[in-house]
Amino acid sequence: MNHSVITVIGKDRIGIVYDVSKLLAENQINILNISQQLMGEFFTMIILVDTAQCPKSRQEMLDIFAQASQALALDIRMQNEELFNAMHRV
Repeated sequence: MNHSVITVIGKDRIGIVYDVSKLLAENQINILNISQQLMGEFFTMIILVDTAQCPKSRQEMLDIFAQASQALALDIRMQNEELFNAMHRV
């Protein structure tokens, strides 16, 4: 399995979860766990995903998330799970 952590932050509105999960499904990225919360007027979401079936490279997905961030007025970022694991070894 290839795990990554995706964070999503933006002004709360209807359809954010739909927009992001649709983007993931279109790229064969499986959601393993998801957490979301409203912080005042801001929507925040953290998603643990499996990218093993994704046909695109990591850089292609980063570019797709950057384009989607602009189109959807959200901040969508993807980080490899290894980064988080390495931080806990320090």
